[in-house]
Amino acid sequence: MSNELKGQVAIVTGASRGLGKGIALVLAEQGADIVLNYLSNDQEAQNAKDEILPFGVKCVLAKSDVGTAEGVKSLFKVLDEHFDRLDILVNNAGTSRAENIFEITEESWDFILDTNLKSMFLVSKEAMERMKQRKYGRIINMSSVVAHQGALYGHVHYAATKGGILGFTKTLARTAAPLGITVNAIAPGIIATELLYKTHGDDGVNKLAANIPLGLGEPRDVGLATAFLAGEGGKYITGICLDINGGMYMRP
Repeated sequence: MSNELKGQVAIVTGASRGLGKGIALVLAEQGADIVLNYLSNDQEAQNAKDEILPFGVKCVLAKSDVGTAEGVKSLFKVLDEHFDRLDILVNNAGTSRAENIFEITEESWDFILDTNLKSMFLVSKEAMERMKQRKYGRIINMSSVVAHQGALYGHVHYAATKGGILGFTKTLARTAAPLGITVNAIAPGIIATELLYKTHGDDGVNKLAANIPLGLGEPRDVGLATAFLAGEGGKYITGICLDINGGMYMRP
């Protein structure tokens, strides 16, 4: 693996496990220092840090709820205490609940929107304040295949956020371009994460995987795509959604 991102600093939100951890590992493998944001599980976050450090990079933990303004302030306080720059932001924090519209409460709706969408607005705004000073930055937002085709079973709050992320990404890309900042989205398909098994169960995951030409994806697959957009390959790419779904959904 190259050291293409050596010397750069990346924030990855929701990175103690699953997709976020997979992304942080690949960015570190390519030389980036990592600010690893997480919500609650200290042991999982420490385990992720322990996997990152052998790449010879710096990794600092930032425990905060990025769905709140106070949590974002705390995240960037950690950044500023350890680094004097921010090159890469990966807005990965997200979750879902196995509910259909008849089961979703107002509290549940607000929780999913705050976690998945409001966090992206708050963190991106703060990140761009720093990136624009240096006329450089890469922002990568985690959407989902459900943004294109809708969720298959319930999860309407989750699908609404992931669709909203695409509109957010395209619009922000136009604002960011004159500032030297690219903004792109990635839409993973069915990736083997803890959240996937929690929300769909083993039988549900097996059923989904059976219809994917390349089979079930791994967090590293998404990490490699993220690193591409963060590296030289993403220099002239902005406002796109890169589909990482193993052929599960083929857009025209």
